[in-house]
Amino acid sequence: MAHTHRPESDIALRVKAIESLLVEKGIVDPATLDTIIDAYEHRIGPHNGARIVAKAWVDADYKQRLLADGTSAIAELDLTGFSSEHMVVVENTPQVHNLIVCTLCSCYPWAILGLPPTWYKSFAYRSRAVIEPRKVLQEFGLDIPDDVEIRVWDSNADLRYLVLPERPAGTAGLSEAALADLVTRNAMIGTAQVPPPEPPSTLAA
Repeated sequence: MAHTHRPESDIALRVKAIESLLVEKGIVDPATLDTIIDAYEHRIGPHNGARIVAKAWVDADYKQRLLADGTSAIAELDLTGFSSEHMVVVENTPQVHNLIVCTLCSCYPWAILGLPPTWYKSFAYRSRAVIEPRKVLQEFGLDIPDDVEIRVWDSNADLRYLVLPERPAGTAGLSEAALADLVTRNAMIGTAQVPPPEPPSTLAA
């Protein structure tokens, strides 16, 4: 069977050209570059934060340790480093909703959540999240009832935050891995809630 290959995008070709030039000039070590790429592909990303959340949902003792000392509890899963050395985990409840921001720049737990979204770094989000968090959340499509307190946590160079979202209904029978698949990056920042699992599709006979 013949195989067809899609042409690479213009951006991909430009990146490869720049990479080749940097290596040729001795500016970038290929081994170092491979290590960085491997880190972002396998070690850094919101899948790490999702693992933490799912474990806290199924393991009450771990959840207690996570809320008491986020740094140590996260280290139990070998997920430290990459601007995530000092972590505080705050829990969403029916009475409290937490929102993370960095008003000074864009401090962010890269190892836990991956690359920060563009909006997280924007001046509009950084300034308005503190002043009018309820309205900002509405713009993300998240309506928080007036009787629910919104707490805004300001990250900095020494301390980063992670939201432990509420576990959605209909997940009692799910495995830890299946629960992790439901958790989104935005839910761990506080601009979204974790959606319930989609019902299994049924085929008509």
